[in-house]
Amino acid sequence: MRPFGLRTRLLLAFLLVAGVSAGTTAALTYREARSALLQTAQDTAVMSFREQVQQTSFSLPVRTEGLEEVLRDIARKGKPHPWVVFAEYGSLRASSGENPVSTVITPELRRAARANPRGSFERVVKDGVPYLTIAMPMVFKTSPDSVLPSGLVLYAVMRMTEEQVSVDALLTSARDGALPGLAVALIPGLLAARSVLRPVRKLREASRNMGSGRLDTRIPVRGSDELADLARTFNESAAQLELSVRELRDAEERARRFASDVSHELRTPLAGMLAVTEVLDEDADGLDADTARAVRLVSAETGKLAVLVEDLMEISRFDARAAELNTDEVDVAETIRQTLRHRHWTDDDRVRTELPDGIRASLDPRRFDVVIANLVGNALRHGGTPVTVRLRTEERAPGPAVLITEVMDSGPGIRAESLPHIFDRFYKADAARTRSTGSGLGLAITLENVKLHGGTIHAGNRPEGGAVFAVEIPLHAEGAGG
Repeated sequence: MRPFGLRTRLLLAFLLVAGVSAGTTAALTYREARSALLQTAQDTAVMSFREQVQQTSFSLPVRTEGLEEVLRDIARKGKPHPWVVFAEYGSLRASSGENPVSTVITPELRRAARANPRGSFERVVKDGVPYLTIAMPMVFKTSPDSVLPSGLVLYAVMRMTEEQVSVDALLTSARDGALPGLAVALIPGLLAARSVLRPVRKLREASRNMGSGRLDTRIPVRGSDELADLARTFNESAAQLELSVRELRDAEERARRFASDVSHELRTPLAGMLAVTEVLDEDADGLDADTARAVRLVSAETGKLAVLVEDLMEISRFDARAAELNTDEVDVAETIRQTLRHRHWTDDDRVRTELPDGIRASLDPRRFDVVIANLVGNALRHGGTPVTVRLRTEERAPGPAVLITEVMDSGPGIRAESLPHIFDRFYKADAARTRSTGSGLGLAITLENVKLHGGTIHAGNRPEGGAVFAVEIPLHAEGAGG
């Protein structure tokens, strides 16, 4: 998860660009202004010192007597560029100041002065103070194009304090100009972030509305930029999705209504057919063998058709969200025993029970009876005996206590490829069992009844062999609704 939101990242990116631009502009302006300022001061000082030196005459050999006064005179004439003048002639050292030797003049400047008869200069920082040092050798012209060094070199050392103050002022101005620029850049950054985030927020809100089922949600399209194209594409996709979902819902509604109508219309003739087949079953023993076999076949198939119609009616109620849960406080163990007794599954060789007394839960007795009957009947038909029905409760922190009912058989179990589809409608794990007595809807109805109670059901295989179905229902839940 990113530590900053989109608005913050946009503002930071905008401020970064503005800061880099302002900083670069300020730095370039400062550098050019500083260079121009120092260059002007430097050129003026070098020219002035050269003129002062050229106007001064010296006699050779140079002596200390009178040299210091000449140097002081040159230093006085150097105003408004106050400098201290130093002279070096062999081992002779003199200056216009108190010390005859300067600590600012570097060996590099001395070498440059000996190599260049027109003079040299150098900027030096000593103890945090900037200096301009100028070296001007004294020469004698022997011809218009040649000169002869005299060996006397004059040095001027000038403090550049005023220039440094001006440079510092430039730096302060550049900095003070860049910081307000960043503050001003924050305003268009906020406006740009708002213009970008507004359609993004609308898109997020529209997506949430569509996720909650409001497929008629649309986004207002403004402008012709990329965000407008995104909104337009979203609206087109939403319209196509709404159309597809509407068609699917209409088709589902028609299929559900068809199944419900057909099942309802079949119930009346099936009731009459069942009554007739019961009479025929009673008289089948007095008929010849072929007729009796045909009568029993018709009776069996009519019974299967009646079960299928009832199951279709039940599943259509679930699809139409019309199934209701009528809960009551019941003794769960006794409810399971009644289910087994009503279907004559009381033989211990076929069905065994582990039902502790005293467990009470809020259940719909009729729907819970369907759950147990479907699971036990399925185990008896397709598994192996004995079938075990086990009841227990389990605490689930932080949720409510759970009622767990397990139905286990002793058969070969459920194939791995069939487990994901075991609760699908009309699915039969054994492809050869197409003419079984079941409708293929029993486990699907069981799943819907468990979900109506707010519970879950799981199918699997036991390590020792056999299938196991585990139903988990909250002990005192209100259910999942009708």
